[in-house]
Amino acid sequence: MLMKSKVALYLAGAAFLLAGCTSSKMAGTWQITNYQTTSGDGQDIRLANIGSLKFKRNGTGVKQISYSVLQNKVTDNTPFKWTAGAESVTITGKGPELNKTWIVVEDGKKSQKWKSTDGGSTVQVLELKKQ
Repeated sequence: MLMKSKVALYLAGAAFLLAGCTSSKMAGTWQITNYQTTSGDGQDIRLANIGSLKFKRNGTGVKQISYSVLQNKVTDNTPFKWTAGAESVTITGKGPELNKTWIVVEDGKKSQKWKSTDGGSTVQVLELKKQ
């Protein structure tokens, strides 16, 4: 029983350290270089340089997003909270854009690629470059 407790403690510590590494890597301002949505019916929307996400070490941040799609202008300049795990980043806030859990597909110090869905058949891809 004591052995299981030590293993559980070790795994919890390792997970904490991995999350901490990801969190410190995320801190800073990231340019959104590409944003793509693909729906189940084959509609594909690709946008470049739609703004930035500023991640602070304390788990907060600010979105500065602006783009137009089909004559609809979208602007989101709101604060958010974020958490990062080994394979995901979750953004929560009041603004309309990007609030969800994203799966980290590519995890570099200077570039990131994330994917998510709308809960249905639409897949979203977000590519970030650190400023």
